[in-house]
Amino acid sequence: MENVLRPLIVFGGAIVLAFAVAWGVDRLLRRVDARRPETPLWGLLRRGRVPLQAVVFVALLNIFYDQAEIARHYRPAVNLWLHIILIAATAWLALRVLAAVVETTTVRYAGVAHDPARARRVKTQLTLIQRLVTTVVVVIAASAILLQFDAMKTLGTSMLASAGVLGIVAGIAAQSTLGNLFAGLSIAFGDMVRIGDEVVVDGEFGTVDEITVSYLVLRTWDERRVTMPVSYFTSKPFENWSRGGPQMHGTVYLQLDHSAPIAELRKRTEELVRANDLWDGRSWSLVVTDTTPTTIEVRAAVSARTSDDLWTLRCDLREQLVEWLQREHPYALPGIRLSSAGDPPGTYPNGRPEHRNHQESGLP
Repeated sequence: MENVLRPLIVFGGAIVLAFAVAWGVDRLLRRVDARRPETPLWGLLRRGRVPLQAVVFVALLNIFYDQAEIARHYRPAVNLWLHIILIAATAWLALRVLAAVVETTTVRYAGVAHDPARARRVKTQLTLIQRLVTTVVVVIAASAILLQFDAMKTLGTSMLASAGVLGIVAGIAAQSTLGNLFAGLSIAFGDMVRIGDEVVVDGEFGTVDEITVSYLVLRTWDERRVTMPVSYFTSKPFENWSRGGPQMHGTVYLQLDHSAPIAELRKRTEELVRANDLWDGRSWSLVVTDTTPTTIEVRAAVSARTSDDLWTLRCDLREQLVEWLQREHPYALPGIRLSSAGDPPGTYPNGRPEHRNHQESGLP
């Protein structure tokens, strides 16, 4: 009977005490969180209740098991697994605490920072630090678990003699990985690119969605995810549209006939730009930038607050200008000339109004 009651008392007491300790800590965190709602740390730390219960339970079970002298023949195996579970639970708890601290710091800094770019830089740095620390904790926990087995200790001792050769081989094999690791740290603390920045990489425009110690995820305008090694950003040029402020300039190019009324087109462009709410009021212009034997190139330049506003503004301006030219000055659109050089714009040689395009160019 004693052999049955002792294990039940040990396990039951450990479970009850573990739940009591975790409940008390959770209750305390809840009260502190209610008193200080401006600091989300205490509420986030409550996510570690389950790993805390596991740590307390295993620790108490280890103590009670040794004192109760239960199943002496199985004590080495039980102690081994108790140590393994304790190491894993401690690493789990440490990662939960780390995630709470990083998230709290990011939220608080984003709330007090007046510069969005600086807030994104801090978020990028904290994210990479969290991933790096997570990797270190996992490696240490895995190593500690492996060292609990005698076979692993013997294997480790026997490999010390060849540690130099293995180190060289591992360094060569992990050259790319280590390069990405140091590139990730360089990006985080060198402020080259940050989470939320709008960049152009290999002609692909998108927003930086995630940065790890080895790769970067770019979210394109059509919701695709492009994954690239972080070493790319330290070895090749790329465009960062978020550096130096979100304001941007953009251009709209039109290919027109030589007879296009530039003065009227410039006046109409000013009207359309000033009437558009996406224009930030800084600058606009319209100039002829190039000419060919058949057409001229007209460039309209406008400014906007953000890249998204600039894209929409450019599309609106291009559409409205083309529509205005089709309605008011159809002869200004490029096509095959059917009139002689001396004819005034807007007329055919036979006197009919000129309204032409590529489909009508073969008509008499």
